[in-house]
Amino acid sequence: MQAAQYIGNKSFQLVEGTSIKPQAGEVRLNVGYVGICGTDMHIYHGVMDQRVNPPATIGHEISGVVAELGDGVTGFAVGDRVVVRPLDWCGECPTCKAGHTHICQNLKFMGIDSPGAFQTNWTVKARTLHKLPQGVDLKQGALIEPLSVACHDIRRSRLQAGEKVVVLGGGPIGQLVAAVAKSVGADVLVSEPNEARRQFSDKLGVQSINPLEQDLAAFVDEWTSTKGADVVFEVSGVKPAIDAMTQIAGRRGRIVMVAIHSQQPQIDLFQFFWKELELLGARVYEAEDFDWAIELIASGKIDVSPFISSVSELQNIGTAFANMDGNPEGMKALVSCGAE
Repeated sequence: MQAAQYIGNKSFQLVEGTSIKPQAGEVRLNVGYVGICGTDMHIYHGVMDQRVNPPATIGHEISGVVAELGDGVTGFAVGDRVVVRPLDWCGECPTCKAGHTHICQNLKFMGIDSPGAFQTNWTVKARTLHKLPQGVDLKQGALIEPLSVACHDIRRSRLQAGEKVVVLGGGPIGQLVAAVAKSVGADVLVSEPNEARRQFSDKLGVQSINPLEQDLAAFVDEWTSTKGADVVFEVSGVKPAIDAMTQIAGRRGRIVMVAIHSQQPQIDLFQFFWKELELLGARVYEAEDFDWAIELIASGKIDVSPFISSVSELQNIGTAFANMDGNPEGMKALVSCGAE
């Protein structure tokens, strides 16, 4: 077994180890592909060292093949192709007992708070697994976790076909939010200053605008015949988007906060009174979001292949991270860990 460990200072080391035998309720996986996400890049930049405690194996956007079952595991068999919903909830806190395990009060995020997927074998709890249907390969499977984020965002918004949607930020999650919104029949606009990302929106068949060159509020006003956006997704994490979101939302519009803001933003609360707006938080995903994401790919409603910017071998993980660092054109880099 090989594992790539983040050791700090934008560096990784490849270590040899022994596969962890699954205990009761656990499954050992042969890891197929692991995606590099924005959180992984934050770890790479050292801003999460205190939480990750390097040396540490990170990574959580994973597809793999079941290699070994622990006692009591049912519903899975050796050889099943699966993805992992990388949340470890306690099951005992009031939030878990209310059925909201994804925001458990003691939640541990696998690949951050515990060892992750950048390794050839990974042992996880069977309750975190979802099967891949025929026709969805392991590369596509590695995109299900981020697509599930977008599915959860859309579910939180209560989006309906025909509604006008503005996505603030055209990075990987913003583009996936736009794709899911389009799949349910919404009319979607992506606001993104980077030309390469706007071109990516065009390839997805989604309209885009450069807010640095055009007046976003005026554009949305005309686009919606003065009604304003029914739903706004804030995915960028920057102050101009916070300023814009209340301005472009229509009366009784819904604003979904997807981005993680490192500093407490100042929000125009008057607009919430004046327009009767709603602000909805959206954190990670629930089991039904994974199921929906799998169905969207399996049915062909969303093609995630254009999101795959590169595929690297595990021993080249450092180069894969370096190539994604500060590269706005890259959407999703995958690391191959061996299973097919």
